[in-house]
Amino acid sequence: MTDTSETRTADGEARAPRQSRLHRLLRYIPMVAPVLLWAVPCWVLLYGGQDWPLPVTLAGTAVFVLGLVGMPLAMTRGHGRRQQDWAAITGDTLLGSSWVLFTWSVLLGVFLRLALTVAGVGQGQDRARIVTWAVLGVTAVLLVWGYVEARRVPRVRRLDVQLPRLGAGLDGTRVALITDTHYGPLDRARWSARVCETVNTLEADVVCHAGDIADGTAERRRAQASPLATVRAGRARVYVTGNHEYYSEAQGWVDLMDELGWKPLRNSHLLLERGGDTLVVAGVDDVTAESSGLEGHRAHLEGALDGADPELPVLLLAHQPKFVDRAAAHGIDLQLSGHTHGGQIWPFHFLVRIDQPALAGLSHHGTRTLLYTSRGTGFWGPPFRVFAPSEITLLVLRAPQSPTSPTSP
Repeated sequence: MTDTSETRTADGEARAPRQSRLHRLLRYIPMVAPVLLWAVPCWVLLYGGQDWPLPVTLAGTAVFVLGLVGMPLAMTRGHGRRQQDWAAITGDTLLGSSWVLFTWSVLLGVFLRLALTVAGVGQGQDRARIVTWAVLGVTAVLLVWGYVEARRVPRVRRLDVQLPRLGAGLDGTRVALITDTHYGPLDRARWSARVCETVNTLEADVVCHAGDIADGTAERRRAQASPLATVRAGRARVYVTGNHEYYSEAQGWVDLMDELGWKPLRNSHLLLERGGDTLVVAGVDDVTAESSGLEGHRAHLEGALDGADPELPVLLLAHQPKFVDRAAAHGIDLQLSGHTHGGQIWPFHFLVRIDQPALAGLSHHGTRTLLYTSRGTGFWGPPFRVFAPSEITLLVLRAPQSPTSPTSP
């Protein structure tokens, strides 16, 4: 017994230095990442054997240095205490541009060089310059295309979802989902109005907003959010908070959505009845709510279902897909989420999957629970979407006896 206790203590003491070193290393990531984002493309484009004339090399290096210094400064002024929109736009655009440039500098800098070497195409300076122009060309095309994708009104994605416990009277119930509108430094009031017009064409019974309305307070982004008051729903318009609300006075957003005619489902539910059958429509605060320190805000599924008949099917709104573990444990039938943006700018997709159980689309969890993860309606920060198109989603709920296919891609 004594030996075991001493071993545990020794193990704990041995692990502690490793943990502290890891924590120290993680603190350096915000400093190292921007350097890599700008230094790697600088080397690939200017110093990888191209032998550019000296004025070209110096001018190019100056551009990268300005980007490295200017990006964090602009983001600090834009998203810090100053909240200067012009600085946020500048910093976010530089962040997105550097991410795309970094990605394709790495991919083409390695694989295109290898392919050219194997093919015997070009040697030395010629091969290096081919890589340079390829990186610049691909980056330019993706940034222009990504900007257009981010700023357009999302296409509508339609799918049928069969819920085994859904009563026949509710078969064909239409649920429209928007999420992650992220009204922010770029004024998107006209875009917001057009999104709402598109939602109205869907003739939905229930319209849901799954959080992350904006970056900024309700007072500051009111003009962009106001078109949400024009959204029409046959039975209900419901909303849950996202993590970004808790960066910007969440209660203000809850109050504004209520003012605009949306029902905030703050760990609560409502009943949708039709044809003698009932569906529970529930919602929870985002999982970051409790750590925000805002009184009365937390993700509380038991509270959301309090008073609901456990035999009834449940449609749950929860901003982050990872809440599905709790939803599956409670036998929730369908959870609707956003948060991931589908990765927004490839290959950020792979990093999102480390934190979340799903990136986009319909997935199964546990014995009963379905999760639908939207790629989001707007965009966060960098005004680009690359290989991650935005969406407005129309889900048609189907009872088991419905001849319609249970799901569609």
